[in-house]
Amino acid sequence: MTSLDVLESERLRAERLREDHLDELRAALDTDPRVMATLGGRLLTEEESRAAIARHLAQWDRHGFGLWVFREKGTGRLVGRGGLVRYSLEGKDVVGLLYHVVAEAWGKGFATEIARACLRAGFERLGLSSIGCWTQPANHASKRVMEKCGFVHERDGLFHGLPHVFYRVGSEAWRERPS
Repeated sequence: MTSLDVLESERLRAERLREDHLDELRAALDTDPRVMATLGGRLLTEEESRAAIARHLAQWDRHGFGLWVFREKGTGRLVGRGGLVRYSLEGKDVVGLLYHVVAEAWGKGFATEIARACLRAGFERLGLSSIGCWTQPANHASKRVMEKCGFVHERDGLFHGLPHVFYRVGSEAWRERPS
């Protein structure tokens, strides 16, 4: 077990993603039309969910970080998944923040709490210099999470063939932000 296998925040405890999270994540996120509407609008097949978990487990093996599964501390109820993922975007190596919250937990500040826990791990434990984040232009809730976490709009562009807005926060700006 590494120091990054578990993250904690005020209300949440996160554990490193494992293969045995597949069924729970599929039921709560990958096959929920409300959640997937914010991620391109298409439900994932079981094979696509398995492939995504395999990719994220490979992130941990290659880079020493990846996704966590977040649960409420008191109840153990699944709230979502989130983490840091290394991407190649337009020929550049980028670490991106990812967060998905189960629909029943929307509007309760969990996305922001997940994002802040992941940013803290990225900047304080991994020593990253900057982290990117992006979403579709109509996802105002996700843009608000980014802004609350200190991200600044960088540009508009395409991700997986869909229009997205790209944001970034540097370690220095993140450290200097108001709490």
